[in-house]
Amino acid sequence: MAPKTVLIVYAHQSPSSFNAAAKDVAVQTLTAQGCEVIVSDLYAMNFHSSATAADIKGNLKNPEHFLYDEETFIAWKEDRLSDDIKEEHRKVAQADLIIFQFPLYWFTVPAIMKGWMERVLTQGFAYTLQTIYDNGNFKDKKAVLSFTTGGIESMYLPDGINGDINVCLWPLQNGVLRFCGFQVLAPQIFWCVGHTPPSERTAMLEAWQARLNGMLEEQPLSFAPTKLFDLSFQAGFRLRSDMKEAYASQPYGLTTGQHLGKPLPPNNQTKSAPHDKQ
Repeated sequence: MAPKTVLIVYAHQSPSSFNAAAKDVAVQTLTAQGCEVIVSDLYAMNFHSSATAADIKGNLKNPEHFLYDEETFIAWKEDRLSDDIKEEHRKVAQADLIIFQFPLYWFTVPAIMKGWMERVLTQGFAYTLQTIYDNGNFKDKKAVLSFTTGGIESMYLPDGINGDINVCLWPLQNGVLRFCGFQVLAPQIFWCVGHTPPSERTAMLEAWQARLNGMLEEQPLSFAPTKLFDLSFQAGFRLRSDMKEAYASQPYGLTTGQHLGKPLPPNNQTKSAPHDKQ
């Protein structure tokens, strides 16, 4: 079997941070398994987070009304994207698994990592209108969010002051990663590391190392298959009527996002379902 390639997209300013330690554990553990590990250290790279016309070489199709998505799609087809984007495309194309390692900032990724997503996951390379979700360009790749929080775990429960972490994760895991076709693995969450004793931090890293040993074989999170939806403009790309009837008697919604006005399915964005329920 050919060795696997893992890309770690890493966003933290300090090499002495817990995020750096988690990144280093991933590099060491996966390398020991025979994986090729590539790291995009975004702050060290001074990666540009703004999506602008500078990402395109040559003339724009419509300089008077610049549309980033449209212009980068054309530039991708014509091999006119900036060198830094093309380099990240090369890394993503190689990767069997992408790990996003970061501190949770304002309930999402840091701006520099958001910029990576906006600039690197360009139309054509990462998706088209015909290749999204189940049919996405990256359907044979896996991705996982690994991050630290400032708050304790109970703050992110359904009755916690910060709200349900499953709701917080939906835009990233479904709206970015699964949209591009990735098989999204359960997130690795390091709760409140800033107020955690050193011995517990060590235990967190040991648990991360143990998980990494089997991560490439993990089952992904459960999302609603696209076949359940009427994929037409006339129908509004909504859940098919027969599926609504089928789920009418269920106690929970279909997913965190497609909740159908019901209680959210527990841990939908934090724990994968057993294999026989996939």
